[in-house]
Order: sequence, then C-alpha cells, then structure tokens
Amino acid sequence: MKSPKPPNLSEKSLKPSFFYGHRKPSHNRPVVYGGLFSNRQTLSRDSPQSQSNAVADRTPFDLRKWDPETRLSSERTSSPSPSAAISAASERLSPIARFVLDAFRKNRNHWGPSVVSELSKLRRVTPSIVAEVLKIGNDAAVAAKFFHWAGKQKGYKHDFAAYNAFAYCLNRTGNFRAADQLPELMDSHGRPPSEKQFEILIRMHSDNKRGLRVYYVYEKMKKFGFKPRVFLYNRIMDALMKNGYFDLALAVYEDFKEDGLVEESTTFMILVKGLCKAGRMEEMLEILQRMRDNLCKPDVFAYTAMIKTLVSEGKMDASLRVWDEMIRDGVKPDVMAYGTLVMGLCKDGRVEKGYGLFMEMKEKQILIDRDIYRVLIEGFVADGKVRSACDLWKDLVDSGYIADLGIYNAVIKGLCTVNQVDKAYKLFQIAVEEELEPDFETLSPIMVAYVVMKRLGDFSNLLERIRELGYPVADYISQFFRLLCDDEEKRTMALDVFDVLKTKGHGSVSVYNILMEALYKMGNIQKSLSLLSEMRDFGFEPDSSSYSIAISCFVEKGEVLEACSCHEKIIEMSCVPSIAAYLSLTKGLSQIGEIDAVMILVRECLGNVESGPMEFKYALRVCHECKGSNAEKVMRVLDEMNKEGISINEVIFSAIISGMCKHGTIKAAREVFAELKRRKVMTEAEMVVYDEMLIEQTKKKTADLVLSGIKFFGLESKLRAKGCRLLDNESLED
Repeated sequence: MKSPKPPNLSEKSLKPSFFYGHRKPSHNRPVVYGGLFSNRQTLSRDSPQSQSNAVADRTPFDLRKWDPETRLSSERTSSPSPSAAISAASERLSPIARFVLDAFRKNRNHWGPSVVSELSKLRRVTPSIVAEVLKIGNDAAVAAKFFHWAGKQKGYKHDFAAYNAFAYCLNRTGNFRAADQLPELMDSHGRPPSEKQFEILIRMHSDNKRGLRVYYVYEKMKKFGFKPRVFLYNRIMDALMKNGYFDLALAVYEDFKEDGLVEESTTFMILVKGLCKAGRMEEMLEILQRMRDNLCKPDVFAYTAMIKTLVSEGKMDASLRVWDEMIRDGVKPDVMAYGTLVMGLCKDGRVEKGYGLFMEMKEKQILIDRDIYRVLIEGFVADGKVRSACDLWKDLVDSGYIADLGIYNAVIKGLCTVNQVDKAYKLFQIAVEEELEPDFETLSPIMVAYVVMKRLGDFSNLLERIRELGYPVADYISQFFRLLCDDEEKRTMALDVFDVLKTKGHGSVSVYNILMEALYKMGNIQKSLSLLSEMRDFGFEPDSSSYSIAISCFVEKGEVLEACSCHEKIIEMSCVPSIAAYLSLTKGLSQIGEIDAVMILVRECLGNVESGPMEFKYALRVCHECKGSNAEKVMRVLDEMNKEGISINEVIFSAIISGMCKHGTIKAAREVFAELKRRKVMTEAEMVVYDEMLIEQTKKKTADLVLSGIKFFGLESKLRAKGCRLLDNESLED
C-alpha cells in the first residue's frame, strides 16, 4: 500500500496565528512571550543562511535580555560615579520601571530624543509603571515630561495612583505650587479629582508647615464641590493653628458648622490649643463651653495639654486661669499637670506660687518628680532664699532621691552668694565622691567667691585640686577671667588675681587677650599695650586676637602707623583681623586722610569676613552711586542708612571723597557735605577737614592720571632730557 502523498505546502497559503504580549500563565500553561505562535509545521522558502541574517537584522528588543546589574557593573568599572549605582529602592521595582529609570540615568536626567528612543523599545507603559517611576524620581522636569509622554500613548489613561505619585514627586522636589494644579489637570483629562487627591495635597503642605497653601487647597476643594469629612477638617484647622493663622482656622471652623458636621473631641482640642497659643483666652473659653455643652467636659489630659501650650508661650496668668477652670469642672490634676504648672511658675519667677502647688501635691500624696524639686531649688536660689533651697534638698533626700548635678550647682551657687563658700566647697567634694563629674558651672561660683573674699591662697589650692582631678585647668582659667571681665565691678579683681597666677605658670595667650580687651574697654590703653609686651617677656607669642586688640589701642592713642604694622603682622600670620580691628583702623586712616587705604581695607574686610559690617557694604555702594556726579543718589543711600539705624561715620565720608574723585566732581561732593552739615550729621569742623582731604585727594588722582598718560605715551625720556637742559641753563646763568 502506497503511503499518501504529502500535500504541496508551497501551493497552500500559510496562516500562522500570532500572539502579542505575555499570555496569562496558568497551572498547565507557562508564560508565552510575544512572537510567532503556531502549532503547524512550516517549511521555510529561504535558505538557512539568508533566514538567519534576516532574523538577526529584525531582532526586536527583548526585555528579558536587558540586565541592569550587568550594564551598571560594567559602567562602574569604566567610570565609577554615584549616578552609576542602583539604589536599594530601585532594586525593588519591576523590571520595566527599572528600565525606564535606567534610560533616564544614561541620559543624565535630560529628556530628549535619546530617552524617547529608549522608551519606544517598550510596547506599552502601564499606569502602574508610571506610578512606580514617579515614586522614586527626583527630577521634576523629567518626571513631567515622562508623565506627558505616557499620557500620549494610544488608549492610555492615567489612573489615580499615577496622579498621586506625580503629586508626591513634585512636592518632594520643591515644586509644591505645581502639585496644587494637579486637580485642574485631572479634570482636563476627563478624570475629575476625588477627595483623596485634595487630602494628599493638604497632608503634604501641613507636614511642611505651609499653612497658607493648606488654606489655598481647601478653597480649591470647595470650588470642585467637595465637603471635607470631619477628619480632613481637623487636619486643615490643625495646620492653620500650628502655623499661626488663627483667624483662617476659625473661618474654616465656621464652614465646618455650616456643613452640619458634629465636632469630635479632637476638633475642640485643636481649636482650644491653638487659641491658647495665640493668647485669645475669651474665645478659648467659649470653645471650651461649647465642648461642655455638646460633647463632654475636658479630661485631665486635655487640660494638661492646654496648660502646657500656655506655659511654653510664657502666658502664666492664662495657664492659672485654665487651672481654675479645671478645678471648677471637678477634674483632679495628676502629676503631669502639677509638674507642668510648677515648672512654668518657677521659670517665670513665681516660686512661692509653685511651692504652694508643691505642698498640695504632698498633701494629696502625689508622686513628685525630681525635676520639680530642681526647679524649686533653682527658683529659691534665684530669689536669695538659700535656707528654703537647702530645706527642699533635705526633703528630696528624705524622699529617696539622689541629687543630680543641676541641684548641686544651684545650691553651691546659692551658698556662695551668702558667703558660705566653705560649705559650697564641701558640696563640691561630695559631688566628686558621688562621681557626678562637676564642670565649670559648679566651680565658677567658688572661684569667684574666693577672689571676692581675697582668699587667693584657697583659690590657688582649688586650681591644684582641679588639676589633680584631671580637669582642663587652662580652659577653666580662661573661662574664669572672661566671667570676671564681663562684670565691670570685678575687672580690677581680675588683674590682681592674674598678677598672682602668672608667677605660678598659669598664664596663657587667651588670658592675656581677655585682660587686654577688658583694659581697652576700661579706657586704660597704656596698660593694655603693656600686656602685649609683657606677653613676649613671659615667652608667649601674640596671636591675631592680640594684635587686633592692639590695633584698636594704637588707633585710640593716635598712632595709626603702629596700628598698620600690627595689621601687617596679622596678614603675615595668614590670619584675619577682627571686625573691631577693621573698624578702628579704617577710622584712624580716615582721620589722617589715607582715603585709598581706607577703601582697600573695606574691600579686604568684606572679602575675608563672611558677614562684614553694614557700614562697609554701604561705603562701597556710596562709592558706586558717585558716578555721574549725582548728589541726590548718594543722599538716598545715606537716608536708607538712617532708616536702618547705621551711623554715618568717617568711613562713609572717605567713601564719598573716593567716589567723587574717581567718578564725580568736587562740586557734587561739597553738595553732599553741605547737606550732611545741614542735617547735623557732620559738624562744621569736620566739613572743613574733609573738604581739605577732598582737594588733596583730587590733586593726587590728577597727578596719578598725568603720570599714567606720560608712561602710556613714552614721554618719560623726553621729560628727563628737558629737565637736564633746564638745570644746565640755570648753572650757566649762575
């Protein structure tokens, strides 16, 4: 029997079936990727070689063959950079989202044809992919372009997740105003926003403390016809209250009531705490009464929150009023309420009132925190009631507490103020034995008391004890002298103590600088400068602070050249003079007519110091406004200085002279000086002096211009020859 003849495939039309995209997998069928799918046997009409070449030429992009790990690892080896690293967040994304981010990264986050070409390899980008990409994107411009590109796909519509991710991306990159326009964008795309989109915007603004933007979104929400829920109303009012927009918050509350919503306890507490913060007690009590009528009486936690808000704002009378309301409502205060009010009263100086509440706590057998003891002890010491502070300390110990370093510091300070320095020293020894690690705040009252009582021997023994304990003696001595010199009455004592300490090797450059500055403020210029030379005699090398103080001293004495030499030494040390030194030196140079040197120092100071003096900044501006010889422009700058409270001093006068000599005329400068004299900013004597400086500076600039012209045209040799002939003629006539 003959086998049947196979059909002629070339004569029949081939009808292969195609399947595009990924088929949904099942238990019996694996995933099938896009391409030719057929169960028929087909014969190729082309040769195998040509068929393989054609397939190679038309190979579509296969996402399975794209491996970001391999690509990025090769790029890291060639050019390692932070942008080449995959973040931990991006590794959790889907492959397509990672491919999109990789396309952005390869093009350095610049949208262009190359990015579009990369994205065109994908058959489709779904809204979930758009949301994934935007959630991790940090470039608003690229995110907006990608969002727009995805929206132009055929049959594509953004879903709410994509819009929300776009809003988060814009807010994260600081483009929150653009994020506020998303509801209009959604409406134009035929997908009206829901309440959730507005809630997201409100939450973003409230988290970033943008109260006015919260109200702006709320107004927009009403335009779209939405009425917020109670939860969202609470969030809006809370954001407005916390950022100080109390009237707007009350306006929102009025809308809340007009919408027929019922207040929750959270609603009342937001309003009450906000009004407490604003100090609007009458309105707060009205809201409190409404809370009693509609809901229930506030509990102890609500009252404690109100008292805490008022105490933090320093409104102690209002906090006592709220306390009375709490007692009237029959609410029993707990330890937190007592502690909050007691600490607030003690910090406000009402220690007796706080102590009365403390005794109430003891009568009610409420557990008293150690912080309450501490603030009461500090308050009694500040009032000079050291005996009461010591009694409280005894009560603290009897209650089973151990005093902390703050309590030790307060009692030691109190004992020193009543000349009980020996008891204070014993307390210091006890603190050391209890391993509390006393600091300078503990020791400074004892050190000052020894100096005031002229017990310098005990003072020296205390320094040795500090050295034995391993504390930084040099730092403590510097802080001690600064503490003494800040008090005008004790500056003389500081000098007496230093005379004793420097013979025992306790001197230092920082101490010398502190004493030099104190003597300068006292007006003892010669003594301050003597310390500069004495510093070298004891083997200490002056630093930039020493020379800066010396500059002020030399200028005060009228020795401007010596001050300039100190400035040069500071520059040689690669340091910068202090602002006070710059101000003194420019003042001294202005008084001797060195106008150019003054302006050089002004520019040097502004170039070296981060926040230079405002008069220096205005000096440069005055110099610039002198262009065109317009005296009115200069006077406008000087008027602005008056409004800002900046004095018009010698530096400004020098800037007027410098600017008018370079860019203006003598007449315009004299007009400015005359106006300043009329306003009694400049005296008549100063006007005469600075007018002479103006003429001298003009002559100097004119001479400089002539010499520059001679050098430019090469006339120096001719002038020399002419000068020699004139000398020869004069000798012949003689």
